[in-house]
Amino acid sequence: MSELHNSPLQDAGELTTEIDKVGARLAEVRSAVGRVIFGQDAVVEQTMITLLAGGHALLIGVPGLGKTKLVETIGTVMGLEDKRVQFTPDLMPADILGSEVLEESDSGRREFRFIKGPVFGQLLMADEINRASPRTQSALLQAMQERAVSVAGTRHPLPEPFHVLATQNPLELEGTYPLPEAQLDRFLMEVDVDYPDRDAEREMLVATTSAEEEAPSEIMSADELIAAQRLVRRIPVGESVVEAILSLVRSGRPSDEHSTAEIAWGPGPRASQALMLAVRARALLDGRFAPSIDDVIALAGPILRHRMALTFAARADGITIDQVIHRLKAPLG
Repeated sequence: MSELHNSPLQDAGELTTEIDKVGARLAEVRSAVGRVIFGQDAVVEQTMITLLAGGHALLIGVPGLGKTKLVETIGTVMGLEDKRVQFTPDLMPADILGSEVLEESDSGRREFRFIKGPVFGQLLMADEINRASPRTQSALLQAMQERAVSVAGTRHPLPEPFHVLATQNPLELEGTYPLPEAQLDRFLMEVDVDYPDRDAEREMLVATTSAEEEAPSEIMSADELIAAQRLVRRIPVGESVVEAILSLVRSGRPSDEHSTAEIAWGPGPRASQALMLAVRARALLDGRFAPSIDDVIALAGPILRHRMALTFAARADGITIDQVIHRLKAPLG
């Protein structure tokens, strides 16, 4: 008997059905998060895109804007085992990764046993990550890239899915350690958390000071998130979107002919990969069957701003990264 294969039309039909199903599920997740987190629709969207793309996010905003609550809420709603680490100057790598302890059995035999640290969770919140020393910050490098950690020469895989959502205060910089470029590049997005508008703050004021504050409930499971992440990689991307991603990312490099003189160094190939996954994830989140150039334009800032640096002259003239990115994406429409 000859082996049967699905036709392209059948495959497309199955993919469309799956996108519809997962898109509706994600709409429920977004709605559930929105009932707890007020006035941060763009932040919620970008954080969910990061998780769907299988990446990590750096949340930057002043205290009191709900960054911690956002991470906790998303962890609950998406059914993820979440852990939190408060980064401080005296925090050691072992406080994150875990350590080996020498134990003696009843028979007198001694052996080392590995005690897992908080990194062995599905959603790790690294609160005020820039307050820890570079040595401690670097403990997350292998975990974020390889989904595993090495302790005493032994490799320990991390649970699936694994995501780091780190927070950072952009104002109080005394006693902090700037994240190295190698670690910044491992964050899929830098999400700017801004103040809510007046109507959202009014709604938050009433909802969070009443006798019964709404608590988040689980909508998705970790297995469903993993399935959605696999679906993201199956979403087709048109040639025009691929060219838009390449043109945008390459124009952010000083060596490119379309670059601007203000750029000291720019994004590498990992930025192109991140943008490709992110536009697919945004399309899925909206229930669309393919990303568009509008998705590239919308996600250019969060993907590129932490992967670029300005020259000293540009900074002296008051030019910002966001202004440069706005100019770079202008040719896309």
